Amino acid sequence: MFDFMREEDGVGVIEIVLILVVLIGLVIIFKSNIKKLLDSIFVEINKQSKEVY
Repeated sequence: MFDFMREEDGVGVIEIVLILVVLIGLVIIFKSNIKKLLDSIFVEINKQSKEVY
């Protein structure tokens, strides 16, 4: 009758969903900062690759 209380299979799924929601929220909040960082990284990669050729 109370077997559902002993089963904890759904807990892992709930935790994963909550972690994904938090990560997506952080990406949305810091979207502009992340874009600036990635743009500067790619600019530096392009500069470094031109020096090699």
